[in-house]
Amino acid sequence: MTPRIAVLPLARPTFDVPYAQEMAAAAFAALDRAGIATVGPRELLFDAAATEAALEGLAGEQVDFVLLMQVTFTDASMTVKIAERVAAPLGIWAFPEPRAGGRLRLNAFCGLNLAKHALGRAGRKAGWLYAAPDAPEAAADILAMARGGQGPAAEPVARSEATSAEDGRRADAALAALRGARIGLVGEHPAGFDTCRYEPAALSALAGVGVEPIRLDEVFARARAMPADAVAQTRAGVSRDIAGLEGVDQDQLDRSLRVYRALEGFAADRDLKGLAVRCWPEMFTDYGCAACGPMGMMTEKGVPCACEADVYGTVTSLLLQEIAGEPAWLVDIVDMDAASDTGVFWHCGSAPLSMADPATPPEAQIHSNRRMPLLAQFGLRPGRVTVARISQAMNAPKMVLAGAEMLRAPLSFTGTSGVVRFDRAAGEVAAVMMEQGLEHHVALAYGEHRPALRAAAQRMGLEIVELT
Repeated sequence: MTPRIAVLPLARPTFDVPYAQEMAAAAFAALDRAGIATVGPRELLFDAAATEAALEGLAGEQVDFVLLMQVTFTDASMTVKIAERVAAPLGIWAFPEPRAGGRLRLNAFCGLNLAKHALGRAGRKAGWLYAAPDAPEAAADILAMARGGQGPAAEPVARSEATSAEDGRRADAALAALRGARIGLVGEHPAGFDTCRYEPAALSALAGVGVEPIRLDEVFARARAMPADAVAQTRAGVSRDIAGLEGVDQDQLDRSLRVYRALEGFAADRDLKGLAVRCWPEMFTDYGCAACGPMGMMTEKGVPCACEADVYGTVTSLLLQEIAGEPAWLVDIVDMDAASDTGVFWHCGSAPLSMADPATPPEAQIHSNRRMPLLAQFGLRPGRVTVARISQAMNAPKMVLAGAEMLRAPLSFTGTSGVVRFDRAAGEVAAVMMEQGLEHHVALAYGEHRPALRAAAQRMGLEIVELT
């Protein structure tokens, strides 16, 4: 008997809505062709009110399975609420998009990643599928999930090699630098970003790191009060490193440079070793600029910055920076393609400039969704990279590690991005990420640093999850 499936298509209006509607329509058409009976709305659910109304509409329906279409990136707040409200098994279907060099139109993989992490922390299982609506086996895979399957599966790599004395020395030096360090928390993490939650006492016990709260309005006030000559001096320096400043809105650029000087001032005044910044929406809606470029500039200076007020992300970047001896950047994984055996690391435009590929020198860019500067756009230079995350997946602290090779490739999406080939098949890496419920932010640095990170994890009492 064919299961009866309730479908809830989740999306956000800040992404490419016509393209999202096209993808959702194609997915529904694929389910219809396969003879799968579905109930629920077929229009995109853009907010909590629409999703609540859709849940109410399903109240009297008998369904065997609830399928969340992760049409675009969304936060996980409604995903968790759906999981609390429905007793039927859950699955999530997210859609790839072409690496065409333009804006990230859906960012659905990242939404799937965020959702799986949040459900893992909430103790709720969910199947998953990352496939185009027209993929030959997509409908069959959905049916398999509805009948009890969980989607692609893989286990972390098991390693037994001992760390060397030199690895231990590097780990000890890095952990000593963290002990007593303070991280500036600018604002609070957005709702539905369980990846960015943290407990001060747990963080202090784990790494000896404290957190210094900074209100967003304090940053805005300090930015507004910045002397014009100081801003002009900063612009002159930035113009030597980033081309095309004259091509973006000049008032918004001025505000963005003021944010950089404000963040720099707070870090200096309070002796902050890193910053976790609520970079949206208020930075755009209340102040009128993007924080991405300023955060990249701070990271280049050795004060790593994490988007979305991700404190554990900042701490991971700081640890990796200390071990690598050069900047570490917090990124999203926005695509994993089994056919090419590659993934894409991306963020809006916050990478440190030292990571730029000489073939794509940094240029000024505006935020792909909010349309404001300053972002630095470039591709990441080829070379060996280490990926790390001090994770809270499934509510248990652990160290996540991976090795990969950054490839020289055309820019996948606007902002800063790089195409990587992991030391393991991309499909298997994605499967471990989803099944382990890992965070959507990981820290990246050039070089091979996993042995020292393993030594650090051992000293911190952390389980090690090896992706590759």
